[in-house]
Amino acid sequence: MKLLPLITLMISAMATANVHLPSIFSDNMVLQRNSEVTVWGSADPKEKITLKADFLDKEYKTVAGNDATFRITFKTPKEGGPYKISIKGYNDIVLSNVMLGEVWLMSGQSNMEMSAAWGIDNGDVEISKATHPEIRLFMVSKAASEGVQRDAYDQYGGWKSSTPETMKSFSAIGYFFAQRLQEELKVPVGVICAAWGGSAAELWTPQEVFKARPEFTENYKKLGSSEYYPSLAGGAYNAMIAPFNDFKIAGAAWYQGETNTGNPDLYAPLLTDMIASWRKARGYEFPFYIIQIAPYGSWQDSGAKIRNAQRYVVLNVPNSGLVLTADVSEADNLHPKNKKPVGIRLANLALTDSYHKNLGLVKSPVWKSSEFRDGKVILNLENAEGLYFKNGISKQFEIAAADGKFVVAQAFIKNNQIVLQAKNIRNPVYVRYAWSSVAMPDLFNKAHLPASTYYSSGNTK
Repeated sequence: MKLLPLITLMISAMATANVHLPSIFSDNMVLQRNSEVTVWGSADPKEKITLKADFLDKEYKTVAGNDATFRITFKTPKEGGPYKISIKGYNDIVLSNVMLGEVWLMSGQSNMEMSAAWGIDNGDVEISKATHPEIRLFMVSKAASEGVQRDAYDQYGGWKSSTPETMKSFSAIGYFFAQRLQEELKVPVGVICAAWGGSAAELWTPQEVFKARPEFTENYKKLGSSEYYPSLAGGAYNAMIAPFNDFKIAGAAWYQGETNTGNPDLYAPLLTDMIASWRKARGYEFPFYIIQIAPYGSWQDSGAKIRNAQRYVVLNVPNSGLVLTADVSEADNLHPKNKKPVGIRLANLALTDSYHKNLGLVKSPVWKSSEFRDGKVILNLENAEGLYFKNGISKQFEIAAADGKFVVAQAFIKNNQIVLQAKNIRNPVYVRYAWSSVAMPDLFNKAHLPASTYYSSGNTK
């Protein structure tokens, strides 16, 4: 009989467990406009949950399941704010200063993580001008896990409006991207950055990919262990990406590859499968833009292999795009400081492809096909208007016969094509461009955007 009050107290406590939301839901957040979004969290089994928002014309109700979780999905209207969202169970949660706009995910390694505080070009000036109430920032804390986690935390305590204080510690590329996007679209922009300096692509790839492709596991072993990131394949994905897979985004950008210069040969299929797995987890084919790694002096030709792999992935993965960085970088600096043009190029690509804005030519020349005939190599390109060599001539093109011994080719521009020939190569079989880790591009289009590193064998399309 003495146990009855204690049991009654325990049941009462269980019946008043607080509703809890993941960290991605906080004051100052941005929800994707004109879309179907989901709010989820934890609560007592059978707990009744009600969601209300200033921008909704009705309440949404659900009941927490026997796994102590709940989900509420609703359609958002056009851009606007600030709004309040309330979630009521046994307790009340009110989220304030919420905006509806465009939400983008940024991921990768240190060049994506790099902030103005690290020492970017004109950093102090950019920091001083960073007050933008309609730009919101969420910086995911570094974490790795063997299994998928239920929450990913912001290292600054939730979404923040862009101010000099918040911007200076956020991804510089993410900020400049948001600034350009907001300037053109005139809507709120939210950027989530989940990046880890030094991390390999394998860290961001779900473990199911490695089960299907065991060669990826063997290739990953070539990198060995690191003092900068954990060696657990899929660890960062589980702890820094998967927890908010249900948070609606407009698209994603990826700046990574420097670490994989240590095992470059399977980078293209690995990145292809990683993109597919991220899209599968979210249930839609969101845009995925790759920022190509910059030249750097200690990689021999591995840097060229990674850049060519990134070019190849974009060529073969639908709804993707490539941003080049080589012409705004220094080959003696692993972390180029000129981040603003990279963020602007990324934004211009998204504005053109994802938002269908007519901004003129904002894309780099893209290698379309190579033809080998009459002792010459003819390269066809897209976005080739106004092709020119920076120094009047180019020494970055090489061709080889079947023996694979490359020589520098004479290069001519004709009708927006590149024609190559070499005195001692009668029957060329291979062609490559800017094929070294320190190669700076010298082929540009009229928008002064450079062409990517390139490698081809035989006639291709």
